Amino acid sequence: MLDNKTILITGGTGSFGKCFTKYVLDNYNPKKIIIYSRDEYKQFIMANEMKEYAPKLRFFIGDVRDKDRFKRALEGVDYIIHAAALKQVPACEYNPNEAIKTNINGAMNVIDAALDTPSVRRVVALSTDKAVNPVNLYGGTKLVSDKLFIAANAYSGLKDINFSIVRYGNVAGSRGSVIPFFNNIIKNGGKELPITDYRMTRFWISLTEGVKLVIKALEEARGGETFISKIPSFKITDLAQAMLPGCEMPEVGIREGEKLHEIMVTTEDSSTTYEYDKHFIVYPQMAWNDSQIVLPGGVKVEDGFSYTSGNNKEWLTVEEIRELLKSLDLE
Repeated sequence: MLDNKTILITGGTGSFGKCFTKYVLDNYNPKKIIIYSRDEYKQFIMANEMKEYAPKLRFFIGDVRDKDRFKRALEGVDYIIHAAALKQVPACEYNPNEAIKTNINGAMNVIDAALDTPSVRRVVALSTDKAVNPVNLYGGTKLVSDKLFIAANAYSGLKDINFSIVRYGNVAGSRGSVIPFFNNIIKNGGKELPITDYRMTRFWISLTEGVKLVIKALEEARGGETFISKIPSFKITDLAQAMLPGCEMPEVGIREGEKLHEIMVTTEDSSTTYEYDKHFIVYPQMAWNDSQIVLPGGVKVEDGFSYTSGNNKEWLTVEEIRELLKSLDLE
C-alpha cells in the first residue's frame, strides 16, 4: 500500500510525524516522504536525527494557512496525513482567532488543495477525543475540522480520492500530558503527585499504535470513516502509584476545559458505529457515493452504546502501567 508512494505529512516534525516517518521507512519502501511544517529549526533537528533516511526525505517550509504554498508541496503526492494543528488548550482559549486559522481554515486549505491535485488518492486527518462533545475551543475547532474532512467526500466527484479520520486521545508520554508532568515532579524530589479528580481516567495509546491506525485508514477507508482503536484505560490515581509508589495524592480540582474521561464514541454516534476486532469505525450519517460502504468484519454496536475511558472493558493494573512506562522515553 505504501510502497513506491509519495506521502506528505503536515506538522511532520511533531511526535507523531517523526514516529510515522521512521515506522514507514523501516517497514515499507515509499518513494518519498515530505515533511511539511513551519518551524525550520525543528526540520533541521529532524533531518539530522534521520540522516540514514535522507534519500527519501524532503522538507518543505510552509503553513497549512497558506493554500498556494501547500498546493506547490503536493506535486506528485499520493497520500496526505494531516497532523498540523494548534493543540494546547489554554493557548487556543487565549488566541481563538489563531486556532481557527490553523485548525479550521487550514483544514479547508488541505481539503481544497487535495481535491485540486490529480495525484492525491488518500487523505487521513488526525482527530482527538476533545472533538467529541467539546468543552473548549480547541475541541470545537477539531470538531469542525472533522466535519469538513468527512464532508469533503461529497466533493470528490469522479476523482479517485477519499478522506477519512483517525481519532485517539493523549498519547502516553506526549508533551503536556500527565506522565511527563508527574515525572518532572519526581525528578525534582517531589513526594506527592497532585490529582485533579480521583475519578479521572484516560486511555493508553502509544505513538506506534497511533501510526498503525493511520496506516489502517490509508489501506481500508472508502470515504468518511472515523477509525478508533480499542485500547486499555487506566485510572490517574493508579498511574501516580505506578510512578511513585506510596505517594500522597492531594486532589486539587479539575482544570477548565478538562474532562473526567476521554470520549471516543458518543451514544448519538451509536447508530452508525461498527465494532471490529481491534477497532471501531464510526461511519458518516450521510452517504455521497457508491464507494461508501460498511467494511466487512464489523458488527453494529447496540443503540445507546458509547466508548469512553470510564466505561471501557479493558483496564491496566498498577503493575501493568509500571511495565508500560519502561517503554517511554522519559527524560
